[in-house]
Parts: sequence; C-alpha cells; structure tokens
Amino acid sequence: MTMTTTVTSDPLMERARALKLHGLLAHRAEIADTRWIEPLIRREEDERARRGLERRLRNAHLGRFKPLADFDWSWPKQCDREAVEELMRLGFLEEAANAVLVGPNGVGKSTIARNIAHQAVLAGHSVLFTNAASMLNELAAREGDNALRRRLALHARPRLLAIDEIGYLSYSNRHADLLFEIVSRRYEEKSTLITTNRPFAEWNEVFPNASCVVSLVDRLVHHAEIIPIEGESFRLKEAKERSEKRKKQRAARSAKSRNTQPTDD
Repeated sequence: MTMTTTVTSDPLMERARALKLHGLLAHRAEIADTRWIEPLIRREEDERARRGLERRLRNAHLGRFKPLADFDWSWPKQCDREAVEELMRLGFLEEAANAVLVGPNGVGKSTIARNIAHQAVLAGHSVLFTNAASMLNELAAREGDNALRRRLALHARPRLLAIDEIGYLSYSNRHADLLFEIVSRRYEEKSTLITTNRPFAEWNEVFPNASCVVSLVDRLVHHAEIIPIEGESFRLKEAKERSEKRKKQRAARSAKSRNTQPTDD
C-alpha cells in the first residue's frame, strides 16, 4: 500500500521565499519559534512595495494632473462616465484590450488618461505615459538599428502604454511606420491607451500618404473601448472664470477705494 504524505506549507516561509530571504529559509528550523520573523518579513514587504511604487511612478512619467475626483462631469456635452469608471477598474488590462478617448482640444482626455495610468501604477502595473509627438520624433531621430530596437522595446514593454495627443500634428510615413510597429508589438498582448482629437476616418490626414494607416487603426480598435467626449474646452471655461473673478476683485477694490477717500467738509 502506498503511503501519501501531506506537506503543510508555512505561509510565513512562503512569504520569505517570495522575498528571496534565502538565509532565513536555510535556518528556518533554528528560528521557527522566534517572534521577530513576522515583523521582519512584513517590514521587508512594505519597504519593497514602497520602493516598487516609487520606481513605477518615476518610470511612468505622468507629470502633474487633476484627480478624477475633481473632474467636472457636468461640463462635457457627451462623456460616458460609466465607461471611464470601468476603465479605472483596469479590467481592460487583464484582457490586453485598448482604450481610445476621442474629442476636441481641452475636454479632459489627457486628465482621464493620466488618472487611468496612475490607477494602473497603484495596482502594481508597469506604465509609460508619453506625448505622441515627443515619442515619434525621438524614435525617428534614432540612428542605427540597435538604438532604435532598444527604444521600440522600451515602448513595447509596459503593461500599459498611454500615447497622448495623436492628431494635433501631421507626421511623415516614417512616423506612421514607427507607431504601427509599436502598436503591432503590443497587439493582443498588452494594452495601449490613446487620446486623439481626430476620428479614425481622419487619420489619413494625420499620417498623409502612409500605407499602414488602415492596418494601424484596425489593430488599435480591435478589442478596444472607444469613448467619445464632446464639449467646450475646460481650459477656456477656467480662463473665463478666472477673468470674471479678477474683474469682480478689481470692482471690489475700486468700490473700497472710493468709500475710503476723504470728503471735503
């Protein structure tokens, strides 16, 4: 008769193994009853989590942005808040799906994209946020196959690549080919988040004469959540509000000055 031995795993040692604390594991029998092991492991986990978060935030290049909690959902004429909040839950990353935010200048596309990217960083994912013009111009300027391959790999590697502001400039065929190369490397393996002020029907104007545009769009929209955002510019709205506030402040100062001027008896 065959005897089966059941090995009970030690959760504490499993945590130590995940941290690669080989010295501790080698002497587990000697220190099994000591009380300092769990606090040591917990502090090591916390410190590595903190350093990992700092590293991911640094590598993401998110810059400053307004939290989505402060986003004025009543301002856009069209914006599917539920769809945005679904993206914030990051399920699309598990599916290696893409997301595209389409709308005119100033309606909050970049703010939403940065918040999604930030949420992905907090969840432990590798992220890179980049401006389309900066990325494509830098890639196009790379001299030598090795330098270009390394840079393409940098953009292909993150779990989420966010490319901001496609459509504000026109690009050459080489730029189009480089973007197609990045999207193709990530296709159905990792998620890409795009913001653009142009509907896909107008991307031939963004990449004039580029033969890969149809294939580029096809790979982007396959398994993608496309969210149109319509409305006037938040920046124009805020500029008008600041102007109106300053106008009221000047009027108040003027009234106060008139009231405090001495009068002749």
